[in-house]
Amino acid sequence: MRRLLTTLMILLVVIIAGLSALVLLVNPNDFRAYMVRQVETRSGYQLRLDGPLRWHVWPQLSILSGRMSLTAPGASEPLVRADNMRLDVSLLPLLSHQLQVRQVMLKGAVIQLTPQTEAVRGQDAPVVPKENTLPEVAEDRGWSFDIAKLKVADSVLVFQHDSDELVTVRDIRLQMEQDEQHKGTMEFAGRVNRDQRDLALSFTADIDGSDYPHTLAANLTQLNWQFQGADLPAQGITGQGSLLASWQEESKTLGFSKLNLTANDSTVTGEAHVVLADSPEWALDLQFGKLNLDNLLTPASASTNNSVTQQGQSPVKQRPVIADGNPQPDYSGLRGFTAAIKLKANQILWRGMNFTQVSGDLSNQSGLLTIAELQGRLGDGQISLPGKLDARRNDVQAEFQPKLDNVEIGTILKAFDYPIQLTGSMTLAGDFSGSKIDADDFRRNWQGEGHVELLNTRAEGLNFQQLVQQAIERSANVQAQENYETATRLDKLATDLQLDNGVLTLSNMDGQSALLALTGQGSLDLVKEQGDMRFNVRVLEGWKGDSKLVEMLKQTAIPLRVYGPWQALNYSLQVDQVLRKQLQDEMKRRLNDWADKNKESQSGRDVKKLLEKL
Repeated sequence: MRRLLTTLMILLVVIIAGLSALVLLVNPNDFRAYMVRQVETRSGYQLRLDGPLRWHVWPQLSILSGRMSLTAPGASEPLVRADNMRLDVSLLPLLSHQLQVRQVMLKGAVIQLTPQTEAVRGQDAPVVPKENTLPEVAEDRGWSFDIAKLKVADSVLVFQHDSDELVTVRDIRLQMEQDEQHKGTMEFAGRVNRDQRDLALSFTADIDGSDYPHTLAANLTQLNWQFQGADLPAQGITGQGSLLASWQEESKTLGFSKLNLTANDSTVTGEAHVVLADSPEWALDLQFGKLNLDNLLTPASASTNNSVTQQGQSPVKQRPVIADGNPQPDYSGLRGFTAAIKLKANQILWRGMNFTQVSGDLSNQSGLLTIAELQGRLGDGQISLPGKLDARRNDVQAEFQPKLDNVEIGTILKAFDYPIQLTGSMTLAGDFSGSKIDADDFRRNWQGEGHVELLNTRAEGLNFQQLVQQAIERSANVQAQENYETATRLDKLATDLQLDNGVLTLSNMDGQSALLALTGQGSLDLVKEQGDMRFNVRVLEGWKGDSKLVEMLKQTAIPLRVYGPWQALNYSLQVDQVLRKQLQDEMKRRLNDWADKNKESQSGRDVKKLLEKL
């Protein structure tokens, strides 16, 4: 045991002596010019080190520096600036004149990816050949230089593309490691706070940089994010997933494949790529297993009325309105790129509506958004919503030609908060236009026309048959069959409609059932939620009494006016006038028949003269 302790002490003394001798014999500042020259030779970047370099021997052998900066060729601003840099080096290679950097650590760094930090190629600069030149072999100057790991802590990334707004990523934690073939791993975590929203992002990736800068590939195996703040659901948006990302330098193409992402309870797979030209060119092919927009977007009630919140939910924080003397038109962002998008979804939940078998084919040409196909099933019905949005000028114009087949109208009325108690299968074909794709704007400012047919409708609140029969029962010698329903049922109802800035005009209305038939016209104010409808109602069944009178009533259309607020409707019936006219017509008919039979007599001739005067 004594010999073992003696041996360990000797080794410890040798190590301490060796490190002390190294610190005394090797000056780390001798590496300054060499590192600067190597960085410029291999990448063209300018490395600047402020202050002296010094050794740090515990817990590992390191070279410490003060402030540093790294600037691209011709750039006006440094790409990287840091308050401190630490180079962890290997001890034994130093004895054989090898500077083997095991890890570079930057703390308090500011990384800027902006137009000011991009490399500027001179007019007379030689063109780099397309063949890969990595890894480069350094000239033999007595030292070899290589970096295996990079660590960044407590740092900031500033990103800006052309004239877009700056995006700042804070609290960056980055760990990169590579081998001799420039294949390695990366661990990243950061946070973006903007417009009262906070995005926390982290991922782990396997990176292949063997053909960099011509190509770069990354396999993101563990991608996690959390998005919270204003104009977002109260619970925020949390997701995870994996994907393959690639970069092609010659074509400036960023590609994503094997997408497998989640966001709350929504899932998406597929692929996408974008060519980063002056006008980026996007191509997306996405498949959604489930897309729950109700769980990803701010509730509609919160966007229109901040004081109204759903029971059991906390109010959603709203973004402040920033005054702007020259506001940008809506959808102006569409002008800056082109895109071709194909969508498939097994299920989409939106405003409580459950769409299935959804497919879409959309394209954008610098502000002209064309929806060639957007269709799916809603319950037992089918919905198609092709259209265009032209945002190439400040006066944005949207045009849609909706087609609905056998869709439950009650589901749509409930989804868009219309307090109309109406159910039935709806078929619609129309053409509508406006300036903003928004439910509230559609209600207030859109125009258009269409034709609607409803099957098996039930309108709650008023029973037309009961209203007419009870009114006639008080004025004529007939009885009505008792009916305690407070709804009007029709087997079929058809009407033409016209929408003009919040006023929906219905014309050529024609409805039928076994109990009644009606025609009519009128208008509905979608903003004030009130209406004025005029019907001519014929009750076909449910009469008791004089057969001739009952038959006459079946053929008589009773004017019925329904008006006022949708939730407190009023009505008026013109029964007396109609019955009086019917009785007058019946009296004239009978007197005319009697006069025809007695036309040879004086009394018959007198009745004829009287009828002619009437």
